[in-house]
This record gives sequence, structure tokens and C-alpha cells, in this order.
Amino acid sequence: MRKIVSCLLVVSLLMATGCQKDPKGRSTEELSGTISMSGAWALYPMVVKWAEEFQRIHPQVKIDVSAGGAGKGMADCLAQAVDLGMVSRDIYPVEVQKGAWWVSVTKDAVVPTVNKNNPVLDTLLTKGVKRETLINIWVTGKVENWGQVTGDQAGDQIHVYTRSDACGAAQTWAKFLDKNQENLLGVGVYGDPGLAEAVKKDTLGIGFNNINYAYDSKTEKEVEQIKVLPIDLNNNDQIDEDENFYDSRDKIANAIAAGKYPSPPARPLYLVSQGKPERKIVLEFIKWILADGQKYVSESGYINLTEEKISQELEKLEE
Repeated sequence: MRKIVSCLLVVSLLMATGCQKDPKGRSTEELSGTISMSGAWALYPMVVKWAEEFQRIHPQVKIDVSAGGAGKGMADCLAQAVDLGMVSRDIYPVEVQKGAWWVSVTKDAVVPTVNKNNPVLDTLLTKGVKRETLINIWVTGKVENWGQVTGDQAGDQIHVYTRSDACGAAQTWAKFLDKNQENLLGVGVYGDPGLAEAVKKDTLGIGFNNINYAYDSKTEKEVEQIKVLPIDLNNNDQIDEDENFYDSRDKIANAIAAGKYPSPPARPLYLVSQGKPERKIVLEFIKWILADGQKYVSESGYINLTEEKISQELEKLEE
């Protein structure tokens, strides 16, 4: 009889161990299944890293991630074509009415970019560019040549580029300029990689990119042939020491975290679904991102959420 009772106790303990929760409320039982995700180029590299690490911990889980722009991510999740959409802009009221549910998972920013062989690059890096000038490049079209930007006699025409896909980067950049994406002038180019490539190939080009496409993940410096254009935030016709944080990904990430870089174009990044996710595997992935997954954020060139923000987002999962 003692042996039977002992065996039952062991079995009970093993079963309890298989479905325990750790102190942060995350299930420790083995997960299996597939999670599908699509959307923002801005969030894509970070989500790929999270997916790799989560699958390493849970070998029976498969996470399919594809980019295509924030608009695609939102449309796909609302149509329930994917479990989670990656969105890098504000969530619109009409999307909330359609059932959009979201959590913040990290932060990044959009930066203006020029070609490193721009004929007035030295002046641009010294003086920077005012927000009003950026408005007159992308919105009104009043600034058409580089001499108008620098105040000298350089007459080379500015070649303006924007995004052709519905995306968070363009909407966030447009919001910084008090407009919407459809108001932006320029040659439309698909995707973050495409826009970076357009500026790389055009000495007179100007564009904008999410920081992880403007900086090299290995060197932390700007990608080959691109310079991030400093913004003259205090409008004094020079880049002061406290504005000079553009020459490495680490520096600008710290500036974003400290609030030195304006918001927008700094912004939170979201995972979105049609209603709160019901599948356990999806909920556990989000919980892991907000807990253990945050340790991969800074090394991937993104900005960590504050502890207070993480607590707020975790509460959404318990509602």
C-alpha cells in the first residue's frame, strides 16, 4: 500500500511540475505548434531574433515571420490570416473598431538619410537640417536643391525618395512633418531595404529609414554609402554636442531612450491581433518577449521598454 501511495505522489509531483508557472507567470510546460506573423520592416529583425531564441527553448514550436510593411501586418491580423501583425505606427480608431488588440514590445525611430558622397555632406553634418526644411523637401516641395538646404551656392537638385508601401516608417516620418504618408513627395520605393538601396546609389538622394536599416548590425556604424542626416533640433544652424549622436547605432539608441531624439520619429513598436489572442502558444510567446525576450533588445539595436511599461503590457494579457 505504501508503494502505491508513493508512486501516486511521484506521478502527481511530475504532473504538477509539467504545468508550473514561474514567478513572472509564464508557463513552464512544453509548447508545440505554429505561430504566423507578418508586417512592419521596422520590427522584422527583432522578431526574427525573438523567434529564433523562443524556438531554441521550445523545439516543437515553429514561428513563421514575413515582412511587408505595417499596413500588411495590420490587414493580415484583422483578417486572421496571421496570428500576430507587426505594426510600427499608431493604431487607428477604425482598426480598434474592427477588433485590433495590441501590446508594445520595444521602441525604435526613423532617421533621415543621405548618400555619403553628397556634394555638401560636410556642411550637412556640421549644420544639420531643420524640421522646417524637411517639411519643405517632403511636403511643400519648396526646397528643391541642396544649396537651399545649406545656404550656399550648391545648385544640385535634391532627389527625394519615400516609401511606396503602406508602412509605419513613412507614416511616422510624415507625422513628424505634421502630415500623413500620402502627403509625402518623392519617388516611391518598396520596403526599408529598397529605400536604403535607392539612397546608396544616388549621390543627390535623400530618404528615411528605420534605424536598423540605416546602421550596420555588426559594426554599429552607418551602412556603406549612407550617412544619417543630423536634425538641428534647436534651430541654431549647428549640431551641438547634445545633438551629435548619429554616427553609431548605440549612440542614437541611447538618445532615443533618453528622449533626446524627438517622438515622432521615435516611436513604440507593436504586436497586434484580431482580439486578444486565445491560443496559449501565442500568449506564451508574447509573455516571453515582455520578460526574458527583453534581454535581446539592446543588442539588436532597439530600445527596451521600461519596467513600468512592461508591467502595463503584461496586464493586458491577464485581462
